[in-house]
Amino acid sequence: MKVKELLDLISQKTENAVNQSLLAKGLGVTRQTINNRIRNNSEITISELQKMEKFLGIKLYEACKNNNEMKEVYYYPEVFASCGNGIITFSEEKEVVSLPRMFFKKTSVSNNYSMIHARGDSMSPCINDGDILLIEHSENTQINDNKIYVFCYKSEIFVKRLSKNLDEIMIKSDNPNYNLRIIRNDDMNDIKILGQVVGIIRNI
Repeated sequence: MKVKELLDLISQKTENAVNQSLLAKGLGVTRQTINNRIRNNSEITISELQKMEKFLGIKLYEACKNNNEMKEVYYYPEVFASCGNGIITFSEEKEVVSLPRMFFKKTSVSNNYSMIHARGDSMSPCINDGDILLIEHSENTQINDNKIYVFCYKSEIFVKRLSKNLDEIMIKSDNPNYNLRIIRNDDMNDIKILGQVVGIIRNI
């Protein structure tokens, strides 16, 4: 669910127009932060949804579940994508969980999805250590500049922002303490895109 969609949902539930200031107060951030997130088409996490429920004293998550179809996704509790130096996966044990449609792009609900954990702090503050990543898989995943992807490089799994030029792939971290990494020429063939991160879950 996008920030703008949450504002619309709250307005619907309260039968009053809700402004960005109220949402900022409920989430404990500035109005400018909310404005930036709307402009960037940012996603709302489950923990933020729960925070607004407590702040407003209304049910939001249940309303989303009741008004949206559920979709089953594979959850890999022992699979981690590194926000740092890479992680080798030893277990592919999985379970099936159901999530409301609000956690998926409206135009791609028919695609396949999975959930794994993030490990490390290089993608902070966007992705924190321990967050669960909702990953969208498609047959021909292409790198769109500056989107966040889960990918395999030399048998290790990473989650980073990627940008691609003709002869190089740039691997970027959100945390300024981490350096930009550039993969060039034949080494680009060693990168396998597993999917794009389309949601971040901090409580499940």
